[in-house]
Formats: sequence, structure tokens, C-alpha cells
Amino acid sequence: MKRSKPIGTITRGTTNPNRLRRVDSWLAWQYRDLLHQVDSPTIVDLGFGASPITTIELAQRIQRVAPQIQVIGLEIDRERVLSAKPFESPHVQFQMGGFELAQVEQPVLVRAFNVLRQYKEDDVHGAWMEMIKHLHPLGALIDGTCDELGRLATWIEITKAGPQSLTLSVRLKDLLDPMEIAERLPKALIHHNIKGNKIHEFFQDLQRNWLSSAGVGVFGTKQRWRSTTSQMRNSWPIRSPRNRDRLGEITVEWAAVSPEK
Repeated sequence: MKRSKPIGTITRGTTNPNRLRRVDSWLAWQYRDLLHQVDSPTIVDLGFGASPITTIELAQRIQRVAPQIQVIGLEIDRERVLSAKPFESPHVQFQMGGFELAQVEQPVLVRAFNVLRQYKEDDVHGAWMEMIKHLHPLGALIDGTCDELGRLATWIEITKAGPQSLTLSVRLKDLLDPMEIAERLPKALIHHNIKGNKIHEFFQDLQRNWLSSAGVGVFGTKQRWRSTTSQMRNSWPIRSPRNRDRLGEITVEWAAVSPEK
């Protein structure tokens, strides 16, 4: 079958070692059972950038819970693919590809980090639809954004049934104000963080609960965050179990923060 031209445009491609460790940890936890249920599961790292390091790290982290996985790094920049080829291994390959996923056969997971953030918001839904139609029936697309060092990250979990959740993940020792996290929202949400929208209400509540937990802060930022997320559970449909709080995470159902009225 003739391979179609990769769908998408070349992004900046900046990356750093360990930049995506927060989402990798979440993927290994969230999808551990599925990765064991599927024979020879494949994970796609879409838009791995100017360096293959985060694709290699993804494979290493997921292999700890699912040794049989195969990770395929995709880029539409031919030079980036050629530069990554020497780093291939039995579990990691690099090839040309975009939102069409280069005809990868039903990947269980697609990690698209810091890719769609560089597109127009109007392009996001179409890109989601193009990617999820190639997914394994039980698989997921993870559309996320993070800062340069991976201390702040957010991502949307999207399945064939549509968006499912939004996760915030932060290195707690560096957190001064939860509103910092809002600066790293995915493209589908960042322009909606204004008064009158659900995502804005969510962050306003998060900040209020953070401020009301200031007294707990004498015991450390981790305890303050756990107090904050505990209060959030009183008024928001929080999906993440309490044992993820200590990692600086909180996951809320998509319907609660979706831009759709």
C-alpha cells in the first residue's frame, strides 16, 4: 500500500531530557492493565522533535510495566528522522509520519506532547479525529503541553468515544501558585480560561482551595496540595485516586471543564 504524505506542519521541535517524565509515569500507571491485555502493543510518540531522547525515555519507562511494548517515534521533518535512526533499538523505531500516524497498526497509545499547542485552535479537533480513527479500540490519544523542564504539565485523554479527562501535573516543590499551571493548558483549553467558562471556574476554585490550605503549608507543599485536591473533590468530578495527589496530580472529567456550553 502506498504511504500517504504526512499530515501536519513542522513544529519547533525543542525538547529536553526528562521533560515528559510526568506524563510517562501517568501512562505507565493508567494503562498498565491494557498494555498487558494487548498482544505486542504499540505506542506512538508523535512529533518527537529535534532529539529522540523523550521517545527513548518513553520506551524505557513503559517497559518497566510492559516489557513487550514497541514505541514508534514519528516526525514529519525528514532530517529529524534521519538523525534519530542511529538510536533505534529492538523496542524503538523512528519514521516519517504525522497525524495520519504513518499507517501504524492500531497503536494502543499516542502521545502528542507540545505539538498541537503550536497549531491554531480550529485545527485541533480535526487532528484529534484523524489520530483516534487509527487507534486500538481501547486505546487513547494524549494531547498535552508542558514547560521546558517538565515541572508543569497538562494533558487531555481522548478515546474513540471523545475526550475523557484533563490532568494537571506539577512538581510540588516548585509550586507557588496553581495559576502557573493554567499557562500550560493544551490548545483546546488555553484560550477558554476566561470568566464565564468552565475551565476558568475550575482554576479559580483550585486557587481558592490552595489559599485556604495555606495553614497546612507549614507541613510542606505536598500536604498543602493534598488538602487542596481534597477540597476540590467536594465540588468537582475528580477521577484521580487520592494516592496520585502526592505526585502533584489531579484529573478531572472532561465534561466538567470542556469549552462546550
